[in-house]
Amino acid sequence: MILSKLLVIKSFILDVDGVLTDATVLVTESGEQLRRFNVRDGYAIKLAIRKGFKICAISGGYSETIAMRLRTLGITEIYLGAEQKLQTYKDFMASHALAGAEVLYIGDDIPDLPVMKLAGVAACPADAVEEVKAISAYISPKKGGEGCVREIIEKVLKLQDKWYSEEHAADEQITST
Repeated sequence: MILSKLLVIKSFILDVDGVLTDATVLVTESGEQLRRFNVRDGYAIKLAIRKGFKICAISGGYSETIAMRLRTLGITEIYLGAEQKLQTYKDFMASHALAGAEVLYIGDDIPDLPVMKLAGVAACPADAVEEVKAISAYISPKKGGEGCVREIIEKVLKLQDKWYSEEHAADEQITST
């Protein structure tokens, strides 16, 4: 049943902390908050965008460095400091005329639950909180910030025959940074 749901996915909505990062925030003496992203996640995001998928990031946290990283990957729908993720989700869906079944949401913690319950497919990293795992249709074997986004996007693109192939290698000049 999950495979048939993945075949209709047109959009990925991602939480940031705990999904694209390992949920660790390093704070410098000047107060700057640093996070670690996985470049393989970046490659998959860039490829998905190139293949026509809509990618959206919704996070309760805010940092200009997060926004810079996401823009570098080609994500234009970036909602940081989103206290009401559900309303942001609904606005994104309406602006792109997407049905719930066409969206895969990757979350890891309690604030993601309301959106995950509405998405066509709810997915999470291996180290998500138990409440999120309980409602997820798919739990990646990878932890947040350690390639779970790549693993999930790759699975969808392969099922839809949109993943990397040798015959399209010359056209797929995408860097993972």
